[in-house]
Amino acid sequence: MHKKNLFYKNKIIKELYFSYTLSCSDLSAQIMTSLPLTTKMLNDLIRDNDIVETGYAPSKGGRRPLMYAVRPDSKYTVAVAMDQLFTRIVIMDMHRQYATPVEKFELHLAKNPGALDVLVEKIADHIHRSGIVKDKIVGIGIGMPGFVDSKKGVNYSFLTEGETNISQHIMDRVGVPTWIENDSSMIALAELSFGAARGKKSAMVINVGWGIGLGLIVNGELFRGYNGFAGEFSHLPLFSNNKLCSCGKSGCLETESSLGVVIEKAAERLNNGDLSMLKGLSTENFDEASAMIIDAATKGDKFAIEQLSEAGYHIGRGIAILIHLLNPKSIILSGRGSLAGKIWLAPIQQALNEHCIPRLSKNIELEVSTLGADAELIGAAACVMEHYERSGDTNVSSN
Repeated sequence: MHKKNLFYKNKIIKELYFSYTLSCSDLSAQIMTSLPLTTKMLNDLIRDNDIVETGYAPSKGGRRPLMYAVRPDSKYTVAVAMDQLFTRIVIMDMHRQYATPVEKFELHLAKNPGALDVLVEKIADHIHRSGIVKDKIVGIGIGMPGFVDSKKGVNYSFLTEGETNISQHIMDRVGVPTWIENDSSMIALAELSFGAARGKKSAMVINVGWGIGLGLIVNGELFRGYNGFAGEFSHLPLFSNNKLCSCGKSGCLETESSLGVVIEKAAERLNNGDLSMLKGLSTENFDEASAMIIDAATKGDKFAIEQLSEAGYHIGRGIAILIHLLNPKSIILSGRGSLAGKIWLAPIQQALNEHCIPRLSKNIELEVSTLGADAELIGAAACVMEHYERSGDTNVSSN
């Protein structure tokens, strides 16, 4: 009975985390327990300082229900966002506010056998320096590029190339439950939980970064595919350009539309004398260079806008294929590149106009995420809380 009650208390905390505030009757329906039992567990959680009463719901006629929320400092998640070049770590509270400053460091994943050890040390050190007791940290969520099988905890592309259960390895070393997921799937989870895809049954979340990732939302849930590899949008073979892609093939979408390609093309054109407010653009630091181009574009620099627009048109060509296959309701641009905002919309829409059957594309909702570069961190925290009701070996059957 103790394990069963713990399971449902954890479910209450999870539901409140994702829904902000709920009434007792709402919680009773969502965790599928009786109203008296839900009331008892709510009172226990209030006594334990895990949740608080937030007042009465707005009046809709009749008696207003009392609302509940998770205490922000009752528990914490460690969120880790990785790409091929840089890693970010932050600890978030239950209201998804940063409890520590975001720590960013360079960590090249390709051909780096020591990358996992560095990651473990950085996570452990970040937790130690935070001063937060480990018992309050419910889990570590890590978004990373590559072919990630989240169920097995392995990444077949980086860190150990499938030879080690990364989740188990980090949990053993740090002492905190750990989950890993593909970075684009993490971003899609963030959009589904708290962003532009919230409440939507069908959406495609495009992760614009060093590659062009894709997170699929089908029937209101994140779709990962047979073994977690769904969404390798970057590697659609769209071009006959004889450019080698990171996957080892040539002509992939990534070779003409990733932020890395935008940087390289921009640097070459500037060296050839094109005019722009961009000064000192270097391919030595992709992170800094991408920020410079996006900043210049949002300030109206014609050259920077042209670079992003060219990439956007190619992304739109890829999206047109996805629309013909999946017929989604919404297309959401997220991740690092989404900081360029509406600059992406016109070239992508132009590509859809040219390459999509009008009946399929005319009702598409094309929008830019407001989560921006934080999306992967938010998704990493949400990944931890997705598993929260099972924390502590609480495998029980439903009522």
